[in-house]
Amino acid sequence: MHRKTEGLKPLLMSEKKIHEVGIIMNGVTGRMGLNQHLRRSLWAIARQGGVPLGAGEAIMPKPVLVGRNPAKLEAISAECGGLPWTTNLDEVLADSRYSVYFDAQTTDRRAPDAKKAIAAGKHIYCEKPVADSLALSIELARLAEKAGVKHGVVQDKLWLPGLRKLQTLKDLGFFGRIFSVRGEFGYWVFEGDTVPIQRPSWNYRKADGGGIIIDMLCHWRYVLDNLFGPVKAVSCLGANHIPTRWDESGKPYQADTDDAAYATFEIDGADGPIVAHFNSSWCVRVRRDDLLTIQVDGTKGTAVAGLRHCWIQHYGATPRPVWNPDIESPLNYFDGWQKVPEQDTFDNAFKVQWELFLKHVVTGSPFRWGLIEGAKGVQLAECGIESWRKRCWVQVPELK
Repeated sequence: MHRKTEGLKPLLMSEKKIHEVGIIMNGVTGRMGLNQHLRRSLWAIARQGGVPLGAGEAIMPKPVLVGRNPAKLEAISAECGGLPWTTNLDEVLADSRYSVYFDAQTTDRRAPDAKKAIAAGKHIYCEKPVADSLALSIELARLAEKAGVKHGVVQDKLWLPGLRKLQTLKDLGFFGRIFSVRGEFGYWVFEGDTVPIQRPSWNYRKADGGGIIIDMLCHWRYVLDNLFGPVKAVSCLGANHIPTRWDESGKPYQADTDDAAYATFEIDGADGPIVAHFNSSWCVRVRRDDLLTIQVDGTKGTAVAGLRHCWIQHYGATPRPVWNPDIESPLNYFDGWQKVPEQDTFDNAFKVQWELFLKHVVTGSPFRWGLIEGAKGVQLAECGIESWRKRCWVQVPELK
């Protein structure tokens, strides 16, 4: 193992009590693991002096980088002040200085290594999907519970500023009775023949765990469950719109899995049933407020949230359109919407959840986004794929 730790010495008051938490970061050379989990989360936490627990006390993450490419690991280590790194996962799993195992590998590699980490007594925190099948996802959750280790799954969109504003509006009763939710997600991912790709090629190969249904329905499950109510049924149509793409080396390959999904969900809302529909696509050009927009319609008002901002239209400000295609509309439908003001500051969504998980590990504070919540996401994806295959509605059984 290559060890350099100079970069993890922030300016701290000498009297501050520091709880060091060693974290094995597997898959950190990938886009998500590097950008969101290392640079913008754990490295940012270290540079701010740790996760504060109150006056004179903080949690300090101590990562070790794990991957298969020594050159990439060395470069990332140098960027972050000399973090230790290794290509030998078994070595660090046997090291008692590291109590947490984090996984941001491709989906097909996640479960086998997470199992090894559980067997080694490590607390588990991982990206989603937690596995490529519901059975394996449940097995991981059961193994972690049996081993008595703490565990969590990344559910980052719950801490996006736009969605937190939606939650605040809901808590304030702005919507009245909510009856529908409409989500639009995605953008054009270039094929790679003329313009370089901006997503990894494995996303479009079934054998490597690719596919937008397994990727995005895991997100929509926790968004819908947490903001609106439990998902009870799904009707999903997947599509393989672009069957040929070019990989990172410029070679063409068969993109053999779904690159778009059109899904409708039945939700058991607190005040009655809610219909939700989400379009997810890597083959769509954006003409909306953001790469993700979620519109919530209720009897008293409507809100449209993007990643960071949110716009509202109350019943009293709702225009009265009249259908007449023979004349220019006298209404500008973007008028009459009010932007929700910035009443709070919002940190990076991944970083916020990391801080909550680290507090859970050190202090035992509640953390309700465990591996079973990750299994629910995989469950919905499998139900969506079954719906596509059978061309029918599929019930989503309760999972505990």
